[in-house]
Amino acid sequence: MLLTPLLTGVLETSLNSLLFRDRSMKSVRQRLLGKILRIELQELSAPLVLIFSEHRVDVLGQSEDHADCTLQTRVSALVKLRDRQQLSPMMRSGELIVEGDIQVLQQLVALLDLAEWEPAEWLAPYIGDIAAQGLSQIASKGLGLVKSGWQSQQRYMAEALTEEWRMAPGTLEVIWFNEEVDAVARQLEALIVRMDKLEGKR
Repeated sequence: MLLTPLLTGVLETSLNSLLFRDRSMKSVRQRLLGKILRIELQELSAPLVLIFSEHRVDVLGQSEDHADCTLQTRVSALVKLRDRQQLSPMMRSGELIVEGDIQVLQQLVALLDLAEWEPAEWLAPYIGDIAAQGLSQIASKGLGLVKSGWQSQQRYMAEALTEEWRMAPGTLEVIWFNEEVDAVARQLEALIVRMDKLEGKR
């Protein structure tokens, strides 16, 4: 898959900045030392393989090494793992399928839960503080629009079902929502490409 090298590069840079910057997280990181986590996403044809060492995590599109833990899921479910409280419910619901040593996944989720999520701090070394802050605000607004649009759709559906008016949104609403999702996806892809170009100029 053509996007895999780009995806692994962006993911590796982000994870290292997020998980290995704060010294207070060292004791939790030590529990992942030498561990290999294989993530199989339904949206990707190739897996993402995370190899943890003392000072960094390497993200590969393929590995011959045996994985300590294999996780099968979707991108939408993976994003929820920022909150460790979501792990057990997602496994029970079948959103996450885990094979092997579940403690590897639990330790990664614990790290993600402890980490400070500030995109501007990740981008600043590559594009400068002001540009990073600007991009972070744009991304935040975009996510806010998607979230508010989704919440509006949920409220609308709840009201429609309560009133027994109809069981599904109208055709125009579905088309509008799909167009909004596609637009956000295009903006995110353009941002990733731009970050990749900027990193290449360093």
